[in-house]
Amino acid sequence: QARLVQSGGGSVHPGGSLRLSCAASGGTLDYYAIGWFRQAPGKERETIVCISGSNGGAWYDDSVKGRFTVSRDDLKNTVYLTMNNLKPEDTATYFCAGECSPAATNWGQGTQVTVSS
Repeated sequence: QARLVQSGGGSVHPGGSLRLSCAASGGTLDYYAIGWFRQAPGKERETIVCISGSNGGAWYDDSVKGRFTVSRDDLKNTVYLTMNNLKPEDTATYFCAGECSPAATNWGQGTQVTVSS
């Protein structure tokens, strides 16, 4: 499976937006489901978004539903997570993985998202 390389993230004020990318290096994301996870300090890693590898269907955790949107561009071997109306409680390290399970074995390196005023 391809190595997953993340980009994006940073610091924004509440209500701001960010876009995270998860790109396949040395391979393809075709037909792979991709999961997005986040882990805040002192908390367990949680699954927040999953996009299917077959039909592009997506699942969102209630905490991000309506604010986050996942998409994939298989020509660019990249999955995107667009995050709008960010809240302080969204502050965490965000990870993508090559499946929609915390037990995934192929992970991106993680990227920090900080939401503060």
